[in-house]
Amino acid sequence: MPVVPSKQELEAAHCWEADDVVARRPEMTALRRQLRYHQARWREENGLPIGSQPIAPPAGARPARPVGSRLPLAFAKETGANFLTVHALEAARARTSIVEPHQSFDHQRLWADLLWTSAFTFNLFGDLAADLALADRVVHTWWPDAPGTVSAVRFAHSPGRLDPAYLGNLVAFDAAFVLDLHDGTRGIVGVMTAYHEVNRRQAPKPRRLPRYREITERSGVFGAGALPAVNGTELVHVWLAHLLVLSMLQHPDRAWRWGRFAVIHPAANADFADACARYRSLLVDDSSFSSTTVEALLDTGALPAATVAALRARYLDL
Repeated sequence: MPVVPSKQELEAAHCWEADDVVARRPEMTALRRQLRYHQARWREENGLPIGSQPIAPPAGARPARPVGSRLPLAFAKETGANFLTVHALEAARARTSIVEPHQSFDHQRLWADLLWTSAFTFNLFGDLAADLALADRVVHTWWPDAPGTVSAVRFAHSPGRLDPAYLGNLVAFDAAFVLDLHDGTRGIVGVMTAYHEVNRRQAPKPRRLPRYREITERSGVFGAGALPAVNGTELVHVWLAHLLVLSMLQHPDRAWRWGRFAVIHPAANADFADACARYRSLLVDDSSFSSTTVEALLDTGALPAATVAALRARYLDL
């Protein structure tokens, strides 16, 4: 494990951030500081200017505080410097040109925050959005039992935010691979990506809990005691995104015949590794759930070599 930068080194790189502290989890605090410092070093090595907090300072406000893991917003939007490939940038521009109903999308962080997971997601899957034949080969390399053929790659996607026929909330996939099953129905691989994030406790709104319980019980994939083990705990975010896939399979129109929810995170992110292991232990049928590391996916050689090298240098080679 790389040595954690000292406070002096972090401050010199404008990377000493209170938000990186994870209470009672010193290993995650250390990782978040390492990743922020790494992004700042990557920015400097590539000759990119430093960003700030706030990302877009209001006119006439006092001078913004420099943040080493960010880019200036205007520069970032003009150059697309947060994106590693032409296809990742094209995918980001395409997604930000449309609005899904009720979406919540942080455009400033997408362009200017080097740590932002949405940008990481475009960098990881951008080549696939540009080439569906490649996307199909990659998806069947990573999830060999996935049926059908990839027909679409979507980002920050939900089949229906606030739609009670699904979850009735605002949960969305970071990315989604739509599968044509060649019989008029579709499949879905809904993806949650994580980079420096941690799982934090959150209680679902009580008025939505009956719907969550209904999907959970109808699915038949959860063991006894699963609901109290996830509801209001740090597993709630994984659970709700998994429920979104399960709600698609239960939708009255029967348009979705196969589904899987996949979590992808760096091997060093022990918080997500632990959460996924604990969550899997609550399932009696884990065929609709998977978790893996970014490193494992890159090691398959399914993505273009230049993209793999860029992803490793940007996100993994601490």
